[in-house]
Amino acid sequence: MQSGLGTGWWTYIKYDDKRDRPKLSSKLLRRVWLYARPYRWKILVLLTTIFAITGLSLIPPLLLRDLIDNAIANRNPERINFLAIGMIGVPLLSAAIGFWQRYISATIGESLIADLRNALYNHMSQMSLRFFTHSKTGELMSRLNNDVVGAQSAVTGTFINIVTNFVSVAATLIIMFSLEWRLTLLSIAIVPLFVAPTRKVGQRLRKTRRQSMELNARMNSLMQETLNIDGALLVKLFGRQSAESQHFYERSSDVANIGVRQAMIGRWFFMGLGLISAVGTTLVFWLGGHMVLHGVFTVGTIVAFGAYLAQLYGPLSSISNAHVEFATSMVSFERVFEILDIPIEIKDSPDAVNLAKVQGKVTFRDVSFSFTENDRNYPGLAALEHDRNAFESNQSETSTIIKPSRNMALENVRFTIEPGELAALVGPSGAGKTTISYLLPRLYDPTEGSILLDDHELHEISQQSLAKAIGMVTQETYLFNDTLKANLLYARPDATDQEVKAACQAANIHNFIKSLPDEYDTIVGARGYRLSGGERQRIAIARVILKDPRILVLDEATSSLDSQSEALIQEALHRIMKGRTSLVIAHRLSTILNADLILVLDEGRIVEQAHRRETGSAHEQLLSNEGLYANLYHTQFGD
Repeated sequence: MQSGLGTGWWTYIKYDDKRDRPKLSSKLLRRVWLYARPYRWKILVLLTTIFAITGLSLIPPLLLRDLIDNAIANRNPERINFLAIGMIGVPLLSAAIGFWQRYISATIGESLIADLRNALYNHMSQMSLRFFTHSKTGELMSRLNNDVVGAQSAVTGTFINIVTNFVSVAATLIIMFSLEWRLTLLSIAIVPLFVAPTRKVGQRLRKTRRQSMELNARMNSLMQETLNIDGALLVKLFGRQSAESQHFYERSSDVANIGVRQAMIGRWFFMGLGLISAVGTTLVFWLGGHMVLHGVFTVGTIVAFGAYLAQLYGPLSSISNAHVEFATSMVSFERVFEILDIPIEIKDSPDAVNLAKVQGKVTFRDVSFSFTENDRNYPGLAALEHDRNAFESNQSETSTIIKPSRNMALENVRFTIEPGELAALVGPSGAGKTTISYLLPRLYDPTEGSILLDDHELHEISQQSLAKAIGMVTQETYLFNDTLKANLLYARPDATDQEVKAACQAANIHNFIKSLPDEYDTIVGARGYRLSGGERQRIAIARVILKDPRILVLDEATSSLDSQSEALIQEALHRIMKGRTSLVIAHRLSTILNADLILVLDEGRIVEQAHRRETGSAHEQLLSNEGLYANLYHTQFGD
């Protein structure tokens, strides 16, 4: 197990706490470049179009000067016609290049979005169960959608604007100096007036933008939790529609308010820039007008100069804050990397083996497990909870983590299940039965001790072969909102129609499916809610039968089902467990009586266990001990 918080996402951008201004590191920029690098030739073409469009934008003022000073002054109609064609041709050519630029920019941006989303999805799919119990689905969706789009904008929007501004300012200054150096110096004398307000506003915009992203994530999280089938059902059953609507109104209002704040910060800023630009333009025309009167230069020159001023002040104001603007645009990359930097807690070792043929021997060797200790050692928790804690002070809002009241969920658990045996887990609620069932398929790793499959420790076995060897049927069956056939084929996509049918027959669900109008092409609805509980469980059993695993992990709870569904499920379970190693959280006396090994748990410890080979009946042996098992038996099955 890894320990400590490791090198978290905070190592990529360092913050000036007093000014909340990020300092871009070369490491962050190199990492961003890794995603842009596959499109470097397209980026080069994009830069070429920037140079071309900037060069073309400098021509119209020169044409205007020539029109005033030469064509009109000399009464030359041919020259006027030529200049008119140029004034039309230059914008048309610029628009054509701009169209090509937009196409290249969109191609780069959309490809970058796909790459980031694929990287995020692939990384999240490899995370342990702990990752998903510590995070909210809506917030993860926000990272996959809003933040990835923001990262695209940073590359295809902010980066292009910065390059365009630098090229435009440089080219414009060259032309202006060639026209009149004194007026050019006067024009740039007011540039310092842009710097201070631009930096200040840039810092405020960056902070506001991050807050906007977090508030959007919280709103998305609420939508996901209350508008999925389980959440909607809970809201309706408790009559909480008005309360949840009010809750959503508050969060959406927060999003709207911060959007207004962003807009107003920019509006006041650009009003100020407009005023400063007006002052600079006024000074140039005032001094230039007197110089024209004294014959220093022509009227066409000062008209062209005025046109160039508009192309100078806008880019200059952006360049003065280019560092902060670019760092602000990196917020989206920063949030994406927060997730990508969370280490994969459960992963294959470099020399992991693929078990070609699994016998099915399972050994727990002094296994202890603590949710609290494992959470402390999980390097990803700081990143998962960092953003949420900045906005939510109420502890009930911060996560959906379920932890046992005691420190150790399991303590020194030791047992062995031989190939083909049925082991029944028995114990009161919260004893640790489900935790054991999650440790075997390696949804979690033990805090201490080791778990072996065919004398191989689980971390020595590739997760792919482990998943292939173990089939699990939980009490709460999850089905995708797709056809019955698609849900069944999820276990084995290459299965034939005949194999699917045979699995459903073994699970006692085939006749029901055939009675449906669309049979195997019937859509089951969100989470399978168009089916009854018993039907969903039999579909889950058929799915596991189709997978044909060597080891079964089952929660056979059927207390909420009618007697007919329960009988069908028990018959299917009895059929599927034949010849397989089975670990069952037992709720029925028949399963316990048929068990080769009975493990009795209480508060995370195995307090009693018995095997049929010792006395012929593990059940009878445990009854004679008159311990916890006997108490549970008399409580549940005494009648």
